[in-house]
Amino acid sequence: MRLPSGRRLDLLSPTPFDWTDEDLAIGLARTFRWGGHSVWPGAPLSVAQHSLAVLALRRAKAKGGLAQAEARRELLHDAEEGLLGFDCISPLKPFLGAGFAALQDRLSAVVALRYALPPWSPETKRAHKACDIALAAAEAVHVAGWTAAEVRGTLGIRAAVIDADPLAPQYGGDPWRPWPPEQAAERFLSALRSLAR
Repeated sequence: MRLPSGRRLDLLSPTPFDWTDEDLAIGLARTFRWGGHSVWPGAPLSVAQHSLAVLALRRAKAKGGLAQAEARRELLHDAEEGLLGFDCISPLKPFLGAGFAALQDRLSAVVALRYALPPWSPETKRAHKACDIALAAAEAVHVAGWTAAEVRGTLGIRAAVIDADPLAPQYGGDPWRPWPPEQAAERFLSALRSLAR
């Protein structure tokens, strides 16, 4: 794939040098959650905005705070989706098979190498997943238009639906409103740069 910077990414044989930080931010800002569907007029919710929300929620819940590398890992937890340009909705993943999983794993590995991400421990993975799932439940209601009952009964997400948008204290605006892609890319890139080694 040719990226906005002009660099080329071979999805079957990626290296950590195939993209710029700007390419990644743009890719994540143009990759949409929930199949691109939203109850909000305008842009759907980007993976860039979701990633920032997961980081904000994880920081709020972390006793003693997060180290820079841990915060970077939270921000980049879905980075491979920005390189692929595709956030697969959960019910579809089993049908894409082992080849797609291997592709995601290769991209995740080069992201981890590029940004010196520490491996997940069982404890940090659990803490991350709790925030990621909590955000999924909240997004389902506040962005995608499901009811709280449907989140549990239809989507099978076993997390309470939080009302407070974790990004509102920092960025303001209407809680849960998806940002335009240019704004999402700019905010993601600023966060990534602030967490540079």
